[in-house]
Amino acid sequence: MSDQYPYARTSGLATASLIFGLLGWTFLPTLGAIIAVILGHMAKSEINNSRGYLTGGGLATAGLVLGYINIALSLIGICLAILVVTGAVALPVCLIPFMDPSSFQ
Repeated sequence: MSDQYPYARTSGLATASLIFGLLGWTFLPTLGAIIAVILGHMAKSEINNSRGYLTGGGLATAGLVLGYINIALSLIGICLAILVVTGAVALPVCLIPFMDPSSFQ
């Protein structure tokens, strides 16, 4: 007898992970991504433990990828915002109008 069930169904967690991964890029920035990553890992675990009854590993992987990329870009944006607020990045840009044009040659 095969470990595959004749009527395997798609994991709801995998579908939700993909949906929140997409929402993380549109209506729920960062929060949607965090939920997508959590649900994606839960879906992967659920699918692996279902002995072939559940499918949707690709949906879970897509949700994880969307979520992790969104979180990484959000962290880069936060770091950049901190640098701008503290003046580490903005200071040289603000001084350009006051520089002597002959110093650029």
